Amino acid sequence: MADVDSLPPGTFCWPELATIDQKAAGAFYRGLFGWDVDTQPIGPTETYTMFKLRGREAGAARTIRPEEKGVPPHWGSYISVVNADETVTRAKALGAKVFAPPFDVMDAGRMAVLQDPTGAVFNVWQPKKHIGTRVQREPGALTWTELLTRDTNAARKFYTDLFGWSAKVGGDGVQAYTEFTAKDQGYPMAGMMDAAALGPRGANIPPNWGPYFQVTDVDATAKKASALGGNVYVPPSDIQNVGRFAVIADPQGAVFAIYMPR
Repeated sequence: MADVDSLPPGTFCWPELATIDQKAAGAFYRGLFGWDVDTQPIGPTETYTMFKLRGREAGAARTIRPEEKGVPPHWGSYISVVNADETVTRAKALGAKVFAPPFDVMDAGRMAVLQDPTGAVFNVWQPKKHIGTRVQREPGALTWTELLTRDTNAARKFYTDLFGWSAKVGGDGVQAYTEFTAKDQGYPMAGMMDAAALGPRGANIPPNWGPYFQVTDVDATAKKASALGGNVYVPPSDIQNVGRFAVIADPQGAVFAIYMPR
C-alpha cells in the first residue's frame, strides 16, 4: 500500500474525469476498481464526485460544462506546483497556451489549465487544503501518467524546463520512450512516447496526457471493463521486463490505461 500525505512539486497529483454522465461514470469505476463514490454539490447546478480507495482520495469526476462544447469525455491530469501564477508565466514564456488562467478552487487550492507547445492539455495545481491523491502506486490507484505526442523533442524540452524534470530516453526513433522523474521524487512517475509508434492508429489520436491505474490482474480487469460497458482499445499486452498493460475507454469514451508491474 502507498498512502500519500504530501506530494513534491512537479509530480502528478490528481487524475480528474470530465464526462457527460457523471452518475454512470461513477458506477463504472466503482465496479471496475472498487472505488467508493462520494458526490457532493459545488454550486446550484453542479456536483463533484470524489473517488476514494480505503477512504483516501484517488481521483475525481465532473460533468463537462456547456462552455466546453465539443470537448469529448477524457481524463485530465494535474501537476502539483508551488505557485500556479508563476508557473503559468513561465509556461507562457516557454510556448504554452493558457486555456484557463490561475483561479482559486474555494479553499482547496489554485489551478490553471495549459496546453503545451505540442498540443497536449494539462492542469497545474497549487495545493491548499487539498494536496491531490492520497494514495498512489497500489491496485486501484494512479501509478503512472503518459504523454502521447507528435514532437517528443519539443515536449521534452518544455517539461524539463518548466518543472525541472529529468528525462531518461530509451530506444531509438519513433520507438524511443522517455521516462520523467520529478526533482524530489526519486523514481520515474511519468513517460512519453511518439504517436507515430502506434502506426496508422496514432494519426487520429490528439496529443494528450493519460493516467495508468494499477491493478492486480490486467486480463481480468480488461474483461470486467468490457462487461461493464467499456471498450478495450489495446488488449492486455506485455512490456518486456516492466509489466503488463491494456488501454480502455469507459462507456462515455474517456480513455485510460491499466497496469500491473512485473
